[in-house]
Amino acid sequence: MEVIRLDEVSLWRRTQEEFSYDLKKTLLSFLEGKYRQPAKKLVLNKIDLVVERGEKIGIIGANGSGKSTLLKIISGILKQSSGAVRVRGQIAPLIELGAGFDAEISVMDNILLYGVLLGFSRSEMRERTQSILEFAELQDYALVPVKGLSSGMVARLGFAIATDTQPDILILDEVLSVGDESFKNKCKQRIDKFWDHNATVLVVSHDLSFVKQSCIRGVWLDQGKIRFMGNAHETVNCYLNSLNSI
Repeated sequence: MEVIRLDEVSLWRRTQEEFSYDLKKTLLSFLEGKYRQPAKKLVLNKIDLVVERGEKIGIIGANGSGKSTLLKIISGILKQSSGAVRVRGQIAPLIELGAGFDAEISVMDNILLYGVLLGFSRSEMRERTQSILEFAELQDYALVPVKGLSSGMVARLGFAIATDTQPDILILDEVLSVGDESFKNKCKQRIDKFWDHNATVLVVSHDLSFVKQSCIRGVWLDQGKIRFMGNAHETVNCYLNSLNSI
């Protein structure tokens, strides 16, 4: 049964220079007759992808090829410019850990907030608060505002919340670098459990050995397009051959 389907999905985004183009400069350019339409870049170009339940898929490619953007489209963090996206099941997106936190409120309140954003009820999250704090090793920080945590603590908290229950679909974007070696091992053990269950997993990774060993299928993205899609070994080999031929 298919759980994810993308049909001709494209995404245009404004360039970084345009994001920093403030209102004052825009008005001035109007007055001087120099205004131009904001520059845009095609980040994803007509992506077709079908993922079956239980598949483990590794997404590879150079930096800037659209890998993380693709995961954000699937997770609903970004909205495609054109095309259709259909997802069945609950997603745990481990992409920008802690991106949805409110820095001014406590760790405990953020657990409730973050969980609701992931689709859980407040009562569910209250029951899970203690186990999340224990896994993140933040029991002594429950009432501390998130702005009082280090970036590593925030990432640990985001990981603990997103993985506290078994999701239908797990979305991973290079998250195994969270925390010190001890915590990395805890993260890996938890993700290994997801791998052993029937969860659908999409992972972006530069660790090509991991993709070959752990994934069934591979997707190679190149400048926003799917350059190759097949079993993980074939996909990694095609990508490496392209690098060697440069």
